[in-house]
Parts: sequence; structure tokens; C-alpha cells
Amino acid sequence: MTRHVLAVDLKDDPAVVEAYKAHHRRVWPEVLHSLRRVGIADMQIYLLGRRLVMVVDMAPGRDFTRAFAQHVASDPRVGEWEALMKSMQQPAPGSAAGGRTRRRAWCLARCADPRAGTTRGSFPGR
Repeated sequence: MTRHVLAVDLKDDPAVVEAYKAHHRRVWPEVLHSLRRVGIADMQIYLLGRRLVMVVDMAPGRDFTRAFAQHVASDPRVGEWEALMKSMQQPAPGSAAGGRTRRRAWCLARCADPRAGTTRGSFPGR
């Protein structure tokens, strides 16, 4: 399993933040099906203020960038969803020029992985 962490900001408009949350309470079935089909094993999106942090676990051997491109192209409704979500977002500080998300955020600590029953590391200084 490969984990990817991405950050992006929602636009500075409380109505946009609420609309984004409302859409994610009822994600379109085509989107969910497509994500699974391209090898996304798990996806979690966290919201703090306007900052979104997306944690994506990919199936072994799958490339995130290629899988996401396949996802967007898989169905017109998926493309519509992704365009709608993108319309509510703006690049996070430090994003690459022309990019929407910032990847490879620093991992400050690695803790136990309850799914695997193993420890992947420890807190800094221990």
C-alpha cells in the first residue's frame, strides 16, 4: 500500500466551504466506483478552516498520478464532479506553479498502524 498526502485550500467564502462539505456528504456513486476501480483503496479528506488534507492509500503497484487521470477520464459524471470540486478550490501555499495541490508534506511522526498491527516508526526523539 502506498500513502499519498495532498493539501489544497477551499476558496475564502463560507458558502463554498459549506457547499463542498454538503457535496461530500453525498458523493456521486460514479465517483466512488471509479476511485475503487483505479486502485484507490482508501481516501480520507480532513478539513481545518479552509485547508483540505487528503490522505489516499493506493493499491500496491498503482501510480497515483496515472490512476487519478484514469479516474477523471473514466466517466463524464466523474469529470463533472472533479470540475465542480476544482471550482471550489485554490492552490495551497507552496504549490507548484500551475498546480492545485501540494504533495509530500513533512511527516512529523509515524505511529502504530492499527490495520496491520505493526509500528511503522516512532515519535521524533524516541
